[in-house]
Amino acid sequence: MARYEEIRDDLFAKISDGTYPEGMLIPSEMELAAAYGVSRPTVHQAIRLLSDAGYLESRRRRGTIVTRPKIDQSFTMGVKSFQDQAGMAGHKVTTAVLLFRREEAEAQVAEALELKAGEEAYKLVRLRSVDGVPNVFVESHIPCRLYPGLDGFDFTTTRLYEAMGKVGDPVVKAHRRLEVASADETEAALLDVAPHDPLFLFHSVGRDGRGRASEYSIATYRGKGNVFEFEVEGR
Repeated sequence: MARYEEIRDDLFAKISDGTYPEGMLIPSEMELAAAYGVSRPTVHQAIRLLSDAGYLESRRRRGTIVTRPKIDQSFTMGVKSFQDQAGMAGHKVTTAVLLFRREEAEAQVAEALELKAGEEAYKLVRLRSVDGVPNVFVESHIPCRLYPGLDGFDFTTTRLYEAMGKVGDPVVKAHRRLEVASADETEAALLDVAPHDPLFLFHSVGRDGRGRASEYSIATYRGKGNVFEFEVEGR
């Protein structure tokens, strides 16, 4: 193993066991080079590997601090659930259900779900956390007519798409629109960020295999700690 890899592993161990906790400024490259008995470029290479992995971040005029790796949200390219995506990356996902009820769909929801006037939809509001940190606030609307019995599930432990597939046709595709906004007081409190911090907003309409609008959701992600993947093909 190369010397820079040994230093990377030692620094990672210190980050993992809390010797260097999140937000802490680690020793400078010159100090680390002296401590490990190597050249500064060797230390720089070790730090770069940890920075690429998301565990360190260099700040101008401050130095290098310990950070939390960004959560790779590849769901933007498919219909895989948030819990599946984060879970595959080794993160622990927990869900708090803030609201779940049937109600007459308001105009925006009825339009998105292609409902007739007066039709009911389930409204499910959840706060999803990753590794104990609030990550996304999700408001979902599902047509009651297409998914009878959906209110019999506990969505603190059950995935929404999994439940929908049990009582009706599963979601097979989705159209998503991304917006960037700043956190208001309520969103800041829910997602544990400062007011006016950046947020990612995804408006999604999911459809079943027959092309029917089966879910409309607005997912509000904290800007810090998330990265989203998109795949674009030329024509």
